[in-house]
Amino acid sequence: MTYDFEDHCWKDVVDEEVLQIYKAYERETFVGHSPALLLIDMYNMAYQGGAKPPIELQDEFPSSCGIHAWEAIEPTKRLLAMARSIGIPVIYLTSDQLTRARGVKVSATNRKGPAKSADAFEIFEDFKPLPDDLLIYKTRASAFQGTPLTSYLTRMGIDSLIVLGESTSGCVRASVVDAFSHGYHTVVVEECVFDRSPLSHKISLFDLHHKYADVMHIDEVLAHLGNCHLLESV
Repeated sequence: MTYDFEDHCWKDVVDEEVLQIYKAYERETFVGHSPALLLIDMYNMAYQGGAKPPIELQDEFPSSCGIHAWEAIEPTKRLLAMARSIGIPVIYLTSDQLTRARGVKVSATNRKGPAKSADAFEIFEDFKPLPDDLLIYKTRASAFQGTPLTSYLTRMGIDSLIVLGESTSGCVRASVVDAFSHGYHTVVVEECVFDRSPLSHKISLFDLHHKYADVMHIDEVLAHLGNCHLLESV
C-alpha cells in the first residue's frame, strides 16, 4: 500500500496551514540498504498494569504507557520476526541500573522517580533478546549518549536504523535526533513506537518526519525489507 507523505496519526492535530508550511519537506521515504533494528526501552515498566489508559494506571504505575504500549506489541512482533528471518541485526537499549545502584544521580531534573520493581528494566517477555542480539545499557535518553552503539554499528556495516519502542517524545526522539547527527538514515515505525500521551506521540512523530527521519507505516517497512531481501537473493 502506498501512503501520502502526511498520511499519519498526526492528521487530526496538525492543521492545514502548518501542513502547507512544511510542504517543502515532502519526499520519497525509504529503508536504507543495510539497516539494523533498534528497540528502545521496551522493558517491563512500560507495560505494567496491562492494556488500560495511562490515566487509570498513574497512581500505581506512573511510568506505564498502558494501552499504547500493548497496542504496539503485535506490530512489533511482526517486524522483529521479519528482521530475524532475513538476518537484520537486532539491538536493544535499556536503562543502566548498575550505575544507578551505585548512587550515581543522572537525572536532568529534580523530579521524583517512581518506585521500580526488581525486573522493571528487563526486556518485556514478548521481545526477549536472542543470543545473537545486542543489548546495550544507557544512562541518558539517547541510545548514542555514552554508549558503544556507534562502534557496533560501524563494525556491522550499518548505514541506517529502524526504530521501535518508547517513549516517542522522550528516548525515541532523542535517539533519532542523535542518529541523524551521526549520519544514519533513520526510519521510525509509526505502529511500533508509543508514549503515555497521544498528543506528545503525534507531534513528536510529525517533527521527526519533517526534520530528522522517515516515519513509515509497518506494512511499508515490511515491503521494503522484503524487496531488499529478494534483490540480495538474486
